[in-house]
Amino acid sequence: MSQNRTIKVYYNSACPVCKAGIESQKVKMQGCPVVWNDVHSDYNLVRELDSDLEFVRKRLHVVDESGELQVGFDAFLAIWRNSPTEEGKARLLGQPIIRHLCRISYNLFAALLYQWNKRLKHW
Repeated sequence: MSQNRTIKVYYNSACPVCKAGIESQKVKMQGCPVVWNDVHSDYNLVRELDSDLEFVRKRLHVVDESGELQVGFDAFLAIWRNSPTEEGKARLLGQPIIRHLCRISYNLFAALLYQWNKRLKHW
């Protein structure tokens, strides 16, 4: 686990699925060096990413322990790598073929979730 550097997580709490996932992750990572940035509560946070709000709403973003921006499934890997109980999950799912399949699955799920949130006018 990389405890040397703080990671920054950028998420959208207006999405009930995203909010529940982040709240669960926060419990698992109590005491870990993580800054949780809710772009729904503060739209200006996306400036730190040099991105636009809608893209950050569509995909989880993390500035990892090396200062690199990770988006989508790779953002989850960065979170798990820094979680005391999920390092093994990060190693397993980070294997090249598995990672590729997980990225595809994440992107399909995220696109559907984004459309569902827009249709229900969560923002």
